[in-house]
Amino acid sequence: MTETAASSSKGRPAKKADRGFFARIALFVRQIIGELKKVVAPTRKELINYTLVVLVFVVIMMVIVTLLDLAFGTGVSWVFGGSGATDR
Repeated sequence: MTETAASSSKGRPAKKADRGFFARIALFVRQIIGELKKVVAPTRKELINYTLVVLVFVVIMMVIVTLLDLAFGTGVSWVFGGSGATDR
């Protein structure tokens, strides 16, 4: 259990005056290192799978946005009666 978790589990929050500035920074760095040790890197197969999922999602979103852009552009052109930017 970390020092902050131990102090907060007693029912009262830790006072900031209990530790000096550099001690708090050292505690913060120790907690960061502890969290980074918990990180699990994906395998090559998982990484390829995640990449493909993201790429497929991006392509689907591009198609949706393109279709909406065409629909709204056609709608605006129909409402305002222009055939394009060269119409004057």
